Amino acid sequence: MGLLSHRVERSEIKAGDHIYTWRAGYTYSHHGIYVGGSKVVHFTRKKEAGAAGLDSAIAVSSLLSQGTDECPTFPDCGFQLPDSGVVLTCLDCFLRGGALHRFEYGAPPAVFLAKLRGGTCTTAPADGGADAAVRRAMHLLTQNGGFGDYDVFENNCEDFALYCKTGLLPAGGGGDDGEGIGRSGQAASAVGVPLAALLSTPFKLFAAGPLGMAAVTAGVYCAGRYITDIGVRKDVVKVEVEDLAAHLGWRRAKAEEVAAAKKQQQQQPPPPEKKATSRLLPLKRKREICV
Repeated sequence: MGLLSHRVERSEIKAGDHIYTWRAGYTYSHHGIYVGGSKVVHFTRKKEAGAAGLDSAIAVSSLLSQGTDECPTFPDCGFQLPDSGVVLTCLDCFLRGGALHRFEYGAPPAVFLAKLRGGTCTTAPADGGADAAVRRAMHLLTQNGGFGDYDVFENNCEDFALYCKTGLLPAGGGGDDGEGIGRSGQAASAVGVPLAALLSTPFKLFAAGPLGMAAVTAGVYCAGRYITDIGVRKDVVKVEVEDLAAHLGWRRAKAEEVAAAKKQQQQQPPPPEKKATSRLLPLKRKREICV
């Protein structure tokens, strides 16, 4: 396991592995679940067009029979239900010429903190073995709605793969409004870099020069990555894949309720200002003097 990521050969991976590949010069990584047969199930944005009115069984059979022109090797490469962001592709199309890496589970805290980049390992153990990961991934592939709406910070491809391996989801988000960073270590790293620089600024008086300041920033960054890891966070719950649609629907309804309350609060006119009234003191009656 390297400091940046854990590169593997194709012969080393097996069904149920959480794999990923770096893209755009190590700017970000794309994650998925290897389901065997050189096939990968991963999560992306929902397709814009398709047979939105078909149920899952009809859509599966029709799309599998149609195939795609982009990949002549596998006729079902690119299969994706109309109202879902979960997609099945071949390993070649998933990698797009990039190197293959395997995500590690049950990493010791020291190893996790030593990583230079997030999104390569977690302290959380895998749940149910390889068969459970494949079952969750295939279930979400063939169900309309899949894994919900894609969001780069709250619900991305790494979050999808982490759920397939662990069955864990945030209970309700990281903030009072039901929103927050998901389980993705990649998203935590993206937010953690500027946040670490900001939070480490007060310590500049204690840092001896640029090297000391860099060490403090790195420490804050690593600590931030660690406390947002799914294996450490306390705001996660185990959700069975059959109950995932109901769970996501509840979270969506809660978010919409909070948004509606905020909008209503913003539309309400401000309370009228109270005019200052001057209170007159009672006049004292002059006392009559009798002669």
